[in-house]
Amino acid sequence: MFGRTRLDLKSSDDIRAMRRAGLVTGSALRASALGTRAGMTTKDVDAIAHAHMLERGATPSFLGYNGFPATLCISVNDEVVHGIPGERVLQDGDVVSLDCGAIVDGWHGDSALTFVVGAARDDASSAQRVAARHAGDEPAIRREGVVAWAQGDPRRALVLATEASMWAGIEALQVGERLNDVGEGVQDLLEEFNAPERLAGLPPEIPSFEIVDGYTGHGVGRELHQDPTVYNEYVNERLPKVKPGLVVAVEPMVTLGTYETHELDDGWTVKTDDGSLAAHFEHTVAVTEKGLWVLTAQDGGRSRLEPLGLYGGLDD
Repeated sequence: MFGRTRLDLKSSDDIRAMRRAGLVTGSALRASALGTRAGMTTKDVDAIAHAHMLERGATPSFLGYNGFPATLCISVNDEVVHGIPGERVLQDGDVVSLDCGAIVDGWHGDSALTFVVGAARDDASSAQRVAARHAGDEPAIRREGVVAWAQGDPRRALVLATEASMWAGIEALQVGERLNDVGEGVQDLLEEFNAPERLAGLPPEIPSFEIVDGYTGHGVGRELHQDPTVYNEYVNERLPKVKPGLVVAVEPMVTLGTYETHELDDGWTVKTDDGSLAAHFEHTVAVTEKGLWVLTAQDGGRSRLEPLGLYGGLDD
């Protein structure tokens, strides 16, 4: 029927093949985060991911994609997404988002995380803690823990709220329900944090969390970006129903300020209009007959999803 989005549903064998790409994507992302130090350039960080992929027989998804010149997208502070690695020197306190994609046997993985450079290892927003949670080595942040863990720090609050909103979106992927539920899950969680009692622990001058306008998640497969569009907020459009075989990237982008952005003259880097900080989290998730399998998490999302009865890995 005209007007309907055609879903490219994957077989179980396809999803297992995508898992291999997802594992390389996840490990390259983690290696890059753990290797990031103040005084390094973003180009130095990009080199970590590039070498990691080549050593494992993978090809960077982003390098050469529509002319993009690097392996990672590295976005710093008020840069939201698609930052080009270069000579920018990172400093302690910078909010850094790394977005990573890898190709194995023709299949793509896509994942992103955000951390604060130079944060103490036991800080919830440090590269060590964020990367461990993203991989499933530590329990994922839950909505009730965001305010307590933020401890009044805006950077930490932004990182944790964005991470938690990603998981809220992932958990909304339910067979038979519409993809609208993903964006609604993301938005509902962030609006919870915008309630006065939730923001009470933050300085009064800190604005609310906003979802970046115009940027979405997407289907993933033999193409890096394919249908369907996966929104990060409520939309009037009636989106397709979730079916086994669906593989999508859930990727909220959140600011501590405006939802409005602009693209720089380099044709890639997207920045907030008001200079507010931004964060970005993403996982590639497969819907199987058994449940959800987070292809870019080392544990497949088991630690987060199994207690909720949602885990559906095909590796058992």
